[in-house]
This record gives sequence, structure tokens and C-alpha cells, in this order.
Amino acid sequence: MEWPKTVEDAVALQERLRTQVITTSAPDLRIDTVAGLDVGYRSNDTVAGVCVVFDAKTLVILDEVVVENTTDFPYIAGLFAFREMPVLLRALDRVAVAPDLLVADGQGLAHPRRFGLACHLGVHTGIPSIGVAKNAMGEFEQPGHARGSMSDLVMDGEVVGRALRTQDGVKPVFVSVGHKIDLDRACAEVLRLAPRYRLPETTRRADTLTRQAASPAGS
Repeated sequence: MEWPKTVEDAVALQERLRTQVITTSAPDLRIDTVAGLDVGYRSNDTVAGVCVVFDAKTLVILDEVVVENTTDFPYIAGLFAFREMPVLLRALDRVAVAPDLLVADGQGLAHPRRFGLACHLGVHTGIPSIGVAKNAMGEFEQPGHARGSMSDLVMDGEVVGRALRTQDGVKPVFVSVGHKIDLDRACAEVLRLAPRYRLPETTRRADTLTRQAASPAGS
């Protein structure tokens, strides 16, 4: 597809596509495979896209792909998807195992136009998607100390996600709906993907591969 070249066109596309976001789960939604997606930068205009597919129950890695691409879209907050989506879609297209859920290292509805990277990925592919961010986009109260505790993430008076404690006493992660999944199910899936560490295994492995790809010795 042709990607927007200007900020105005990118914002207009987000405004148009955000009306297509589905924030409920299908009654028969079954998640057996999960993909983690992330992007690393080797230079200002060279990006590496990572897609790692896991068995959702065992967390065994089923396939992983790293691809490189160039981008000339400017680095602007709220529009990162237009730098990162093309290479992520290439990586997603190359994995041998189709994922039932996409987990983006970034935001979904927790976005100024309620259309972050996870929403864009989900709407574009039709695959249920979640944003899991390391930092909050919005305001929240600290959730309880115990694993599984959560609190609302709020922007402009609207609940756009949750601060979720994945391990006792560690900093929360910030979960927001991307597409075709409800917030309760999204949080449950993130907890399932984070049995031992703060970050879900999808994000941990994707982070490792993007750091390797972004290093001078990366490939």
C-alpha cells in the first residue's frame, strides 16, 4: 500500500481508520499463537522490524523473523506507526506460523487520536491486537502491590487502558486495546505472557532481537 508522506495525510488516515477499531472480543476468540512485534533503529532512516511468534500456552518460540527497511517519514510523536508499520508488516508476512494475537511494543487506544501502533496493526491485518507499553500515555494511580493488580489509564477523562502489575512489587506495564479484543481479555493475555518478569515474553524476545539488529554487528 502507499503510505502517507506528509504529517497532514498521516493524521487524516489515523482519524479515518480509528472508526474501524473494534474494542470487543469475538465470543469464540481463541488464542493459541501470539506474535511480539518491535522495531529497532540502526540509523535515522534504517529500521529493523522483528516478529516473534510464540505458543500461547507453553511460551515456546515457534518462529522469529528480522527484516530491515528504510524510512523517510519524520520522527513525530503520535505518528511513529508511519515509520514502523511498513517494516513490521514485512516481518509479519514472513513468519511461517500465523499468530492469533499481535502484541505491539507501544500503544493502542492510549494515543492522542485513540489510534496507536497496535490499533493500526490490528485494523490493517484484521488480527486481534494489544499495545503493551513500558511507559504511560495518560494518567493513572498506582495499582496494588500484587501481581494482577491494575488501575485505569485515563486520557482526557476517558479510560484508554490499564496500568497492570505483572509481578509483585515491580513497575506496572501499560496495556491498551488495539483491535478485536476487550480490555479485560487483553490484560489476561498479558498476564499469561508474563509468568516470571515484568515484560511479557513477546516483548522481551522482540526487544532482544531489535537490540541485536540495531547494533553494528546486527544483521
